[in-house]
Amino acid sequence: MNTTGLNVTGSRLAQLSELTTQVVQDHVLPLAEQVDRDCLWPAHSMQAFAQAGLMGLQVPERLGGHGQGLLGLSMLTEIIGQTCPSSALCFGMHCVGTAVIAAKSTPRQEDKYLRAIARGEHITTLAVSESGSGSHFYLPATQMTAEGDALVVNGSKHFITNGSHADSYVVSVVAQAGEHQLGDFSCLVIDGNTDGLEWMEPWRGFGMRGNSSRGASLSDARVPAENLLGEMGDQVWYVFEVIAPYFLMAMAGTYLGIAQSALDATRAHLRQRRYDHSGGSLAENDVIQSRFAEMWMEVEKTRSLIREAGRRGDLGEADALPFILSCKAQAAETAVSLANEAMTLCGGMAYRDNSRLAQMLRDARAGHVMAPTTDLLKLWTGRALLDLPLL
Repeated sequence: MNTTGLNVTGSRLAQLSELTTQVVQDHVLPLAEQVDRDCLWPAHSMQAFAQAGLMGLQVPERLGGHGQGLLGLSMLTEIIGQTCPSSALCFGMHCVGTAVIAAKSTPRQEDKYLRAIARGEHITTLAVSESGSGSHFYLPATQMTAEGDALVVNGSKHFITNGSHADSYVVSVVAQAGEHQLGDFSCLVIDGNTDGLEWMEPWRGFGMRGNSSRGASLSDARVPAENLLGEMGDQVWYVFEVIAPYFLMAMAGTYLGIAQSALDATRAHLRQRRYDHSGGSLAENDVIQSRFAEMWMEVEKTRSLIREAGRRGDLGEADALPFILSCKAQAAETAVSLANEAMTLCGGMAYRDNSRLAQMLRDARAGHVMAPTTDLLKLWTGRALLDLPLL
């Protein structure tokens, strides 16, 4: 596993990176092929992360977590994504959900969710996508109605990573029709055992086959009013201060991991593959050397952008937004480009049924269609750079 650019000497983050690398080697790698082949939700990976104390990555230190931010999330998902992108996605979305809960948590929410997450006893995830809104995940149609000390939720969510396996779900909702304005919505935590929460068909995707990206329906699901995150209707703040930054950094790290894995596989093949008639390796060919150099350059440029986005975001710098918005788009393009180039340079061996490189290409392709899509992120980046409103 390549960890180029991951170590921050002497820091807590360096220790977490080393720990994650070891957990991936010992527990994630042995079943990575099966996860893809059988559309297997990586329970073994999540359990290993929990036992290693990694699930509390985004939980504040005072609650038993590691108190890490955007940079740490991108670094750890890159390490996991090099071996099992589905595991990286599942871990990453748990961390995103954790960050949303932690952003404005009440003492009760800290005790019930965040402390349990830090102990490795609770998995959460994000549930904001809907079939009717597409990439506009900030425009939910799922409705909630206040009834006494409860919130009654009706609607449906789609593409929920860790779907049916998490202990709780961070769900976006709007008030009753006619009682809210565009972009004015709320988030609340819905426990996995809530009555009225029903799961749709199991996930069998073209790529990212193990992330259990299922849909769910909510029919008169009663949720305690104290599960509301922040204030009613303040989710525009959440979208661009918490949800989008953490989601984009988790995904950027995951797809960078795929790109690095494609680079590593190509390097190994070019050095090992030799011609019978000359004994020379593919690596000795001038054209191939140049093409491989271009692959390496793309990975390093993408990694530098992601690291800078994480650094600026964690420091709260005023110009961090375009870096954060663009990093998932750049990582998706790099992952697809490198996986495709790896398929070409590695020749016929790459085209075996469900080869490792074929899996990389399938997994990488998800980056462009996963909301916010690459096109939308480029649009937002341009608007941010031109001092225009994003929405």
